[in-house]
Amino acid sequence: MILSEIARVIRSKNAGPFLVTFDIIFPDEETLDRVRRSDTLTSQTVARLYGVSANEILDFAYYPMARAVKFSMYRPHPSGARFDTDVYGAQQHAPLLTLPVSMVS
Repeated sequence: MILSEIARVIRSKNAGPFLVTFDIIFPDEETLDRVRRSDTLTSQTVARLYGVSANEILDFAYYPMARAVKFSMYRPHPSGARFDTDVYGAQQHAPLLTLPVSMVS
């Protein structure tokens, strides 16, 4: 399965001018737990997906009460700066949509 088939919400947004934050929200706690136990959605996976060092993925965490995964990463260019293509950071989640995720029973 791919992440967009499992998650209810996948979004990105500015977290100040130098960071983008990502939220992945699942329909229920069981789905979140199955994804977490599969070990396919990790900070290392996200770093590879975005072609950055794992050190650039900040505060990667699972939040069971919110049925969510949240993390932030440094922007390649500050928001609104020359060469910035997404001033609000609202399109940066697109690579996550097709991320293959195995589901552990």
